[in-house]
Amino acid sequence: MSTLQESDQVVQRRANLEELKKLGVDPYPHRFEADTPIEAVVRQYKDSAREQLDEAKPRFHVAGRILAIRPFGKANFVVISDGRARIQVYIRQDTLPARDFDIFRLLDLGDWIGVEGPLFRTKTNELTVNAQRLEFLAKCLLPLPEKWHGLQDVEIRYRQRYLDLIVNPDSRQVFEVRSRVITAIREFLIARGFLEVETPMMQPIPGGALARPFVTHHNTLDMRLFMRIAPELYLKRLTVGGIEKVFEINRNFRNEGISTQHNPEFTMLEFYWAYADYTDLMTLTEAMLPFVAAKAGTGDTVTFNGDTISFKPPFRRVSLREAARAAASRKLGVDVTSDVLRSKEEAAALAARLDVPIAPGMGAGKITAEVFEALCEEDLIQPTFVYDFPTEVSPLAKQKPDDPETVERFELYAGGFELANAFSELNDPVEQRRRFEDQLKERAGGDEEAHAMDEDYIRALEFGMPPAGGEGVGVDRLVMLLTGSPSIRDVILFPLMRPK
Repeated sequence: MSTLQESDQVVQRRANLEELKKLGVDPYPHRFEADTPIEAVVRQYKDSAREQLDEAKPRFHVAGRILAIRPFGKANFVVISDGRARIQVYIRQDTLPARDFDIFRLLDLGDWIGVEGPLFRTKTNELTVNAQRLEFLAKCLLPLPEKWHGLQDVEIRYRQRYLDLIVNPDSRQVFEVRSRVITAIREFLIARGFLEVETPMMQPIPGGALARPFVTHHNTLDMRLFMRIAPELYLKRLTVGGIEKVFEINRNFRNEGISTQHNPEFTMLEFYWAYADYTDLMTLTEAMLPFVAAKAGTGDTVTFNGDTISFKPPFRRVSLREAARAAASRKLGVDVTSDVLRSKEEAAALAARLDVPIAPGMGAGKITAEVFEALCEEDLIQPTFVYDFPTEVSPLAKQKPDDPETVERFELYAGGFELANAFSELNDPVEQRRRFEDQLKERAGGDEEAHAMDEDYIRALEFGMPPAGGEGVGVDRLVMLLTGSPSIRDVILFPLMRPK
């Protein structure tokens, strides 16, 4: 459609609005008595025969947006939608008040109307409301995408989500699934004795993850604050305080790149379970994800990027070093031993042979993690627990009793990306301080994502934190998998976009 045609449509729509006002119509009334959603009417009567409707004469007040107008002189048809279902409305001059029929003549595609009348089926068997009253509810001043073929421009869909929801029914279904996912997570955890809480979004020290934060400022206190990168350290303070099972479904903010898997603002589930370790969390996660998928209505077998993914337990389990070692061996065609990944010099040489870029200050553990990310992540399609991470990349996790270079941590992968991160929590304040100090050295060396020192958190640990397991689950990514959405922007209603 040309710009001139668009302009002509806008002019005509505004002219129709003025004509409505001349009729004494309030173009933006305060309310309408819609007694039943269109979706409920269609669901209840979709199998009712013409004779049954003629006998029962069910009567409704329904409202929705106009998707089609079919004028035939004195007898006309309008299709309206409540966003979930559509229904036809029969507009006949001799059954409507004269003023209501005059309103009909001034309607445009996209306008909102309310109608009252009995339900019947037309000769073509279409479920239809025979309008005996028509009320104007809101004017659509801008033309919608032509012929309702759907909005194909991805950038417009993200920038103008309201337009996407109007013309793409599949988009609304994605966000309905998202809502059910969050409800199911709450139901699952609360049924197991977890308490839902809220922790600060603005924090004096960013912590709980290795990420670059957003910085803000409180004027009255003249205080620099950071947008939350994770709620972890606050939730573990609550574990110190005696809340044995606690969770939060939270918004996190990380000042990082944007991709199909990353948005600077995202939703995470984090929960902490006293007296449990990372193996208990694996078992819990294997139970939670099929439960959530069932409640969301997607089932535990889904299709994502052309792959069929099953969330039926048990999930595959593989250690990080073994996954990295095996992948390196396959790529180089020689057997790489696990000892190579525990030596800084040998691991660096291996990374060079694999063309995996590393920074000069990286130790063997961080190099191993880089090799794993480069060679393994995209191939982890079925749900897989990758466990036992290098201590160097896990400043908040507890070390294995027989291996101080390794912590009791897992990441759950599915669809080729990380879905969850969990570990047996480090609760030794002396060791925690040492880990933070190591992170400070990395920060001094230029790593902007290294963890900051948090003296109050160490003080909390000094009061005694019981053994515990903690886990974070990416809600956005879980919804991506369950709905087959290729980009995280498809499952966030208003993703961050570069200004035009």
